[in-house]
Amino acid sequence: MNNVSMEIKKGQIVGFLGPNGAGKSTLMKVITCFIPQSAGEIEVCDLNVRKHSHEIKKIVGYLPENTPLYNDMYVREYLGFLAHLHKVPNRKNRVNEMIESVGLELECHKKIGALSKGYKQRVGLAQALLHDPRVLILDEPTSGLDPNQLEDIRALIKQLGSEKTVMLSTHIMQEVEAICDRVVIINKGEIVADDSVKNLQSQTSYKQVIKVEFNNDVSQNKLQSISGVSVVKKLDGNLFLLEPKTPVDLRPEIAKFANDNGLLILTLQKEQDSLEEAFKKLTNK
Repeated sequence: MNNVSMEIKKGQIVGFLGPNGAGKSTLMKVITCFIPQSAGEIEVCDLNVRKHSHEIKKIVGYLPENTPLYNDMYVREYLGFLAHLHKVPNRKNRVNEMIESVGLELECHKKIGALSKGYKQRVGLAQALLHDPRVLILDEPTSGLDPNQLEDIRALIKQLGSEKTVMLSTHIMQEVEAICDRVVIINKGEIVADDSVKNLQSQTSYKQVIKVEFNNDVSQNKLQSISGVSVVKKLDGNLFLLEPKTPVDLRPEIAKFANDNGLLILTLQKEQDSLEEAFKKLTNK
């Protein structure tokens, strides 16, 4: 890591992105006191990780990328065991609450080793939340989940983000767009971006591509004649993508073209880069 500096406040869900080997998991492990830091200073809730690692572990919930679980233990037994280690009050009620929150009701009677990857991931999330931590560190939290499970867990993380500090690492860009307030992108051990999803998209969109749909058929050659248009792509029916030669808004020219040719515009909107495109541009510099 090289001069990485950031602050995450309560009530924020921060997406932590970067290519493989960028240093994401290492930084998360240092924050959670899983491995010692070699330089710099890190504080969690005003506690220094060098001096107060034991106290920090009490207030941090951590879901590592490859969740270490006791496969020979039953789900409820395992969560009860961890609740005992954390000295959680009303352990039975808390375990039941976690089982319900992450959707393990139908699997809680099984041994962890007999669960699918998606359900093991849910057990890992339950153990991270069991002691009601103030800070939640999640490394690939939805790995192995099916689309229905994804929706449930994303909603849970979003809910938790209103009352906790959440740091989330993932390679699923749609997940970041759906639940994160802020994105930190790290590349080769350095922070290359730290902003909201919307701002990152707008900052990396060098050209505003326009999606337009007309009520009648129109040739691509005709659309190519619109002033400022560089590339025309036909999508479906009378729906097209128009890319400008320079970073200008083509919509006024498209409206003039439609009026001159007796066409009605059914769709006209600017298309920004997806977060995935923004990520590629920032990490391939």
